[in-house]
Amino acid sequence: MPLPGHASPAAAENLSPAYPRRAAWGTASSLRAWQAAAIDKYLETSPQDFLAVATPGAGKTTFALRIAAGLMADGVVQKVTVVCPTEHLKNQWAEAAARVGIQLDPAFTNSQRFAGAHFDGVAVTYAQVGANPEVHEARTKAERTLVILDEIHHGGDNLTWGDGIGQAFKTATRRLSLTGTPFRSDTAPIPFVRYAEDANGIRRSQSDYTYGYADALRDGVVRPVIFLSYSGNMHWRTSAGDEVAARLGEPLTKDMTKQAWRTALDPKGQWMPAVLAAADKRLTQVRRTVPDAGGLVIASNQTAARAYAKQLHEITGKAPTVVLSDDSGASEKIDQFSQGNDRWMVAVRMVSEGVDVPRLAVGVYATSTSTPLFFAQAIGRFVRARKRGETASVFLPSVAPLLELASQMEAQRDHALDRPQTEDPDAGLLNPEEMELARANQNEAASSDLLPGFEALGAEAEFDGVLFDGNQFGLGAEVGSAEEQDFLGIPGLLEPEQVTSLLRARQSEQIKAEKARSSRIKDAEALRAQNSGISAHRLRAAKRKELQNLVSGWSRRTGDPHAKIHAELRRRCGGPEVPQASTEEIQSRIDLLRRMLVGKAR
Repeated sequence: MPLPGHASPAAAENLSPAYPRRAAWGTASSLRAWQAAAIDKYLETSPQDFLAVATPGAGKTTFALRIAAGLMADGVVQKVTVVCPTEHLKNQWAEAAARVGIQLDPAFTNSQRFAGAHFDGVAVTYAQVGANPEVHEARTKAERTLVILDEIHHGGDNLTWGDGIGQAFKTATRRLSLTGTPFRSDTAPIPFVRYAEDANGIRRSQSDYTYGYADALRDGVVRPVIFLSYSGNMHWRTSAGDEVAARLGEPLTKDMTKQAWRTALDPKGQWMPAVLAAADKRLTQVRRTVPDAGGLVIASNQTAARAYAKQLHEITGKAPTVVLSDDSGASEKIDQFSQGNDRWMVAVRMVSEGVDVPRLAVGVYATSTSTPLFFAQAIGRFVRARKRGETASVFLPSVAPLLELASQMEAQRDHALDRPQTEDPDAGLLNPEEMELARANQNEAASSDLLPGFEALGAEAEFDGVLFDGNQFGLGAEVGSAEEQDFLGIPGLLEPEQVTSLLRARQSEQIKAEKARSSRIKDAEALRAQNSGISAHRLRAAKRKELQNLVSGWSRRTGDPHAKIHAELRRRCGGPEVPQASTEEIQSRIDLLRRMLVGKAR
């Protein structure tokens, strides 16, 4: 007997496609290939628990709602409960469900205890379930229920949330878990996720179907991401009152890196305005081929977000949309921006996960958060492809943690339990050498956070280069230089292989121009050095600086530490360490390293 308000499976064949026949679940033309394949996998066993891992932007919502519609049409379940991380996502899920004939109540509260009879289910948050799991347990027991756990990794966020969903949904008829980032910085087990030991005895999460970023990029489901990194000279005062100057992106202790990074992001400096201006130029270039392309700045806090918005207003002449978590109309602002044509939106964490704004094509990662989970979710806001060939561009500080995450965009990870413990919660699963380095950094760091009294005194930006598909391009240049403009002018519609070819061509041109310029400078300085002892001293200092810049570039490309690179240059060119080396010995190392850079660019 069909359920009230729903067609029977047989009658569904002659009605709206909102409830597809069971045989058509994996073959509907509206499904992407991975969604159809995942549904086929689901139907093979009809399991109580199913974990689907799909990269942000791949279409997890469509997949899950097709499962829900099919199960309801077949009479397997009567109700649907969607659990998601944020209030905004409750509304987003309800709207998507309505498009396939499922009515979810996103305004359901724990005090209601049961949803209205005219709803097919509810959309709630993990925090809501954790606050009163008994309410949701009672609803789940009352009727056959499918529970969709969106971004299930949040089930391990804290003990209350994990225990809450474990209690509330243990009796669910079916549970469908979804995530785009199946890894966490901690080792808290996630409810309803299976774990199996690997060859090293470490328990790792086991997905039932996986569709990674590399797969989605190959299929044209997501955009290729071009990362543009910026370094520069930073100047700050420590909590002890000492003034410190350092270069962002240079090898520093963990604490120094954090302070240089925070200095760069300080709204009072010149680093952020320069990067925002460059990002806006990139957005202008993208909008030539993608007219409604939008940009998003992800800020560390509300104060910074408002300051960045003011800077963007000065740059563009128009105030951007500012989305803050405590704004009552935050969801409406996101929706209006998504459906409109404005250039920029500035937010803190509100749009870092799950929020769907498909026209976002340019981003500025203006936060010091560097956990793999947050980074992947943040970048996921820019990768959703609407048509083949669209590219995404993300501007970020040139610091090792972010460059490493950017270079591993295509890596597939699982949630690991029982891993070796380190003092650094962001360190992840480390080998012995990495653990030693993590311990050294921790010992050198004064604290995990900046102490009171820290003050950013000044910051200047410099274009460092482009990272794409794990490869670095560009030799670094001043902001506003022709070299920077070469990369900012990349067309907004390119296939991944076209992006690679264009980046290689532009870097090759820059290397040739740099070699010619260096040759002219070398000849001119050598002539001056013959006529003045002072010029010879300055020439040697300039060469040391030139060598250091090249070593930094090679380090970013290869991951080798500076000391290792200098040692190899000495072995191949001869001579003492740099402080004791002559100008000619330093020049020979420069020439060798330039040849190495040219060879790697080919």
